[in-house]
Amino acid sequence: MTLRFAYLAVLRLLGWMALLARSDMAKDAEILILRHQIAVLQRRVKVARPSWPDRAILSALARLLPHRHRGQLRLIVSPRTLLRWHAAIVKRRWCYPRRRGRPPAQRIVRDLALEMARDNPTWGYRRIHGELSGLGYTLAPSTIWKILNDAGIDPAPSRHGQTWRTFLAAQAHAMLAADFFHVDTVLLRRLYVLFFIEHATRRVHLAGITAHPTGGWVTQQARNLLMGLGDQATTFKFVIRDRDTKFTAAFAVFTAIGVRVVKTPVRSPRANAIAERWIGSARRECLDQMLIVGEQHLRLVLREYADHYNTHRPHRALNQNPPTGRTGSPAESACVRVLRRDRLGGLIHEYAQVA
Repeated sequence: MTLRFAYLAVLRLLGWMALLARSDMAKDAEILILRHQIAVLQRRVKVARPSWPDRAILSALARLLPHRHRGQLRLIVSPRTLLRWHAAIVKRRWCYPRRRGRPPAQRIVRDLALEMARDNPTWGYRRIHGELSGLGYTLAPSTIWKILNDAGIDPAPSRHGQTWRTFLAAQAHAMLAADFFHVDTVLLRRLYVLFFIEHATRRVHLAGITAHPTGGWVTQQARNLLMGLGDQATTFKFVIRDRDTKFTAAFAVFTAIGVRVVKTPVRSPRANAIAERWIGSARRECLDQMLIVGEQHLRLVLREYADHYNTHRPHRALNQNPPTGRTGSPAESACVRVLRRDRLGGLIHEYAQVA
């Protein structure tokens, strides 16, 4: 609105400057014509509705006229209305708007309240108020209710329930996945690899490699895994596997210690996605880049890759940390050197800081 007023004022000033070149007779004739046009328009228009810039220009120009000529001037409004317009313009220029009601909450409080509501679907506004009070923020519970209501967040009982992502993340520490994949050697001999992977940490356990997997062999590898895990084996409650017949008798070892075996649907590799993703990573980063001579060679290669995967390779699901975690936080200094370590004959490179 201010820009519009300035634009109209500039146009009027340019128009008045153009009048300086005209004679007095031409100006008087134009004034008489404009007065007659105004009289005609007043007979047709009952109530004039000027905009805010029009009011400002009329009131400012009327102040420039002598008092004896103001009564003779025929305007579309009365002198009283003109004075009221001018008073409103002055008030708008010098008077500050009054703030009614309580002051708004700080932005950091609003962001924290909304973040807590999104992260904790079961929390109501009073629970969030208590959490903020523990952080040192003093405010009323009704303020939290208003923040949530303005953001369109429903009360706790009316919000959506727990998502599959949240549910699986909460159960991940108790889940173990198992799967087979095959590798063809240089002499076209097919070898089968049995592995287990933890859902929570993405840590891989190579169980065994053989050319003839049987139920008895799988059973023995499952026993070896449980003995290697030790007390950690009691933390697992679910084992995910496909419907391969070799798993049927072997996984009775897990059932005996109270672990529930969950079978994936038929032809549904996504039901065991974490294990399938490790197979893809092992093939792309390692097995597809070299020729495997035999079973012993494959065992050495996969052990080396599994050690790299567990101790160094970053994972997005783990905030770019390896499954076993990092020993310390990296230092940001120009005095620290970065050392490269080659694995599998330079096929895989690892980088670490050296003081």
